[in-house]
Parts: sequence; C-alpha cells; structure tokens
Amino acid sequence: MTNTVVALAGQSTTPSRRPRPSWQEMTWKFPDERDCLASFLVLEAAEVLSGVKPANLVQLRNRPQPCGRNLHLLWQEHAVALLAESPLEALPLRCRDSGDLMLFYSPELLQIHLQHPEREAFLRQQGYQSVNLKDALSELKRRFQASTEMPHEIGLFLGYPLKDVAGFMGCSDKPCTACRMWRIYGDPEPSLALSDRYADCRRDMADQLNDALDPASLLRNTADTPKPACFQ
Repeated sequence: MTNTVVALAGQSTTPSRRPRPSWQEMTWKFPDERDCLASFLVLEAAEVLSGVKPANLVQLRNRPQPCGRNLHLLWQEHAVALLAESPLEALPLRCRDSGDLMLFYSPELLQIHLQHPEREAFLRQQGYQSVNLKDALSELKRRFQASTEMPHEIGLFLGYPLKDVAGFMGCSDKPCTACRMWRIYGDPEPSLALSDRYADCRRDMADQLNDALDPASLLRNTADTPKPACFQ
C-alpha cells in the first residue's frame, strides 16, 4: 500500500459535472496582495467555510505563483488580519523552506466530528490518547513533524468516511471500489455522494469569488449548515 499523498487524495475515476475550479484561473481578478491571499484561502477552504467539511489541508508554497505572488510570504504578512474575524483556524503541520503545510479547520465542527464514538475508538486504536480537539491536533502535528510520511489517519480529520480511512490503512477487509478525492472502500455510493457535495462547495465558492469585490468578506461568513455533510 503506497504511503504517498497522491494515493490518499487519488484522482477521480468518473467525470465531474463541472471542472474543478482552479485558483490560478482567477488571480487576475485580485491584484491587491491581501485580496490575492484571501481569494486563495477562500477557495482552498471552501468546504469548511460552507460548513460541510471539518478541515482541509492547504499548501502555502514558498515560491512565486504564475501571478508572481509568493503565498508563503503573503501568509506571513496578512494571516492574522485575514483570520481575525473568520470561523477558520489554521494549524501549521509542517514548515519547510519550500513552504508550509497547513490544516484549516472549523474548531466546532472538527471537535464534534472527532467525538463520534466510532471515530474516537478508531483514533484511540491508532494511539491517540484523547480526541479533545487540542490534544488530538497536538498529536497529529507531532506525527507530521516526526516523519516525512503523512499520517494516514489525517483522512478522519478531513472528513473522509471512516470505512475509507480504515480501508486505506489496511484496517478492514473491504475492497477498494472507487477513487475520487480519496480512495473509496466497500459500498461506493455514500462516499461518491459525499465527494460530490464537497466538489459542489468548491464550485459554488468559485462562483462567489468571481462576483466578489472583497474576497476577505467570504472568509468572515459563517455557514448556516447545522452539521457537516460527513455526519450524514
């Protein structure tokens, strides 16, 4: 079983209804440095801001993007101001010269998500002593920094179904039946529907960005969704 990030976030095996929006396609709309970073964060955390996913991994690369901006440097300059009124919180999991790997998450949703009895039991089996949000994130960060590999239980933090995370880690005998943002094991239908929901959030957020005069305002929006789609 491969240990690469690519395997964890595999490519879709079915055509999407609309192409996945790319932030690079809309950078021309935001020449201001702060707005440039805000638009990137809004799109990359779209599912979390929409209230249907507890967390997303985001890479802030320390090199010029096609628009000429360096997201790593922009983050260092504007992060505090942009997140001051946002429901998002950010946790650096790995910091390298090449950039930062960040976990953007909703504290409320992620805590509820991890405290589900089956997910809590699985994380304890993987060596987590507590699913209290602070403790669980501290252990996750420790594991990221202790190895160049990605801890595969990160899938639970990202809202992937437990059956799929367990299958990928070799903790169940369910076969791999499909691949979207992640490898799917066992009955594919619930996981495919969830993947579609996540993809719809990104497309909807891209539409909002195209109409936005102030992308930072989208970081401050609080979703009305009572619980994330991964609960359903």
